[in-house]
Amino acid sequence: MKNNDRVLEALGEQVGCYRRLAKLAQIQHEHVRQSRMDQLIHVLQRREQVIEQMSQYDRIVAPARQRWNEYLAELDPDNRAKAESLLSETRSLLEQITSADRDDALVLQQQKLNIGRQINKTASARQINRTYGIAAYGQKPSRMDLRQ
Repeated sequence: MKNNDRVLEALGEQVGCYRRLAKLAQIQHEHVRQSRMDQLIHVLQRREQVIEQMSQYDRIVAPARQRWNEYLAELDPDNRAKAESLLSETRSLLEQITSADRDDALVLQQQKLNIGRQINKTASARQINRTYGIAAYGQKPSRMDLRQ
């Protein structure tokens, strides 16, 4: 198999990986939105596996990508169109995945802030109850002797 054929094949495999990542990003979004952290961790592990696969293909594609215009010039018109289409789809999928991840990061950040507010409200409520109890019933003397 010629080197250009290997590059085209690897580009096709990479696009397949990006498609799987895009699908996993959709699943991830649902888990983030529903606060299903165990499932989210599982999806992130699957994404990591796909990225590892992609890195194998990238070793083949990277040299051609560094000299993309020359690489395209070496291809016949059909393969040139195929290579350009694959690279275009890769870029589109990567933008889609990146955008989804950015949105999920914002949702997670908002959930974190909401949990922090709930913790603060709980702590404030506890302090209010304690203050009310002291005001209503007086402070009970401590039973512990701290002088020892």
